[in-house]
Amino acid sequence: MDVTLHIAQDPAADALLGRSALAALTGMLLDQQVPMEWAFKGPRTIADRLGADDLDAHDIAAQDPDTFAAVLSEKPAVHRYPGSMAKRIHQLCQYLVEHYDGDAEAVWRDAETGAELLGRLEELPGFGKQKAQIFLALLGKQLGVQPKGWREAAGPYGEVKSYRSVADITGPESLAKVRAHKQEMKAAAKAAKSAKQS
Repeated sequence: MDVTLHIAQDPAADALLGRSALAALTGMLLDQQVPMEWAFKGPRTIADRLGADDLDAHDIAAQDPDTFAAVLSEKPAVHRYPGSMAKRIHQLCQYLVEHYDGDAEAVWRDAETGAELLGRLEELPGFGKQKAQIFLALLGKQLGVQPKGWREAAGPYGEVKSYRSVADITGPESLAKVRAHKQEMKAAAKAAKSAKQS
């Protein structure tokens, strides 16, 4: 992996995301209940606090969970919920060590179809179907990982120029479009909920 991403809108953070499979997975894991850029800056912050150039699944999996949680909780915290996110990242790294010898890129390296890759992503701790589809779309659209049927497996996130998720962020302009789409979706969900209650 060696591409230039622009998700975190921070050169050092984006450089790590573009060269490290584990950093990209960790950013995706952190991407909930916080702004997207904040989530994807997280891997760089964690690596810096661990005194490393990159994230290492073996190293994180071997850490004491409380010690690792303290790394994420340092001010400024890596996430709104640093304790629970530290636990999830720890579990993700343990899973990668157990199933892929700590090599995060092995999750997709030899996947022959989009459906197979989606299945592997859904098996990762902290990855539900939607998160797995968004990450699959990111792999296909920006990281050149395009097994047969990847767009179909990624669902609506795989559509060309859909601006639905981080998979479509290539700079400030597309970030604004994705953010607008998310706000529209939230407003629609809120309207549907209040219509149901009335």
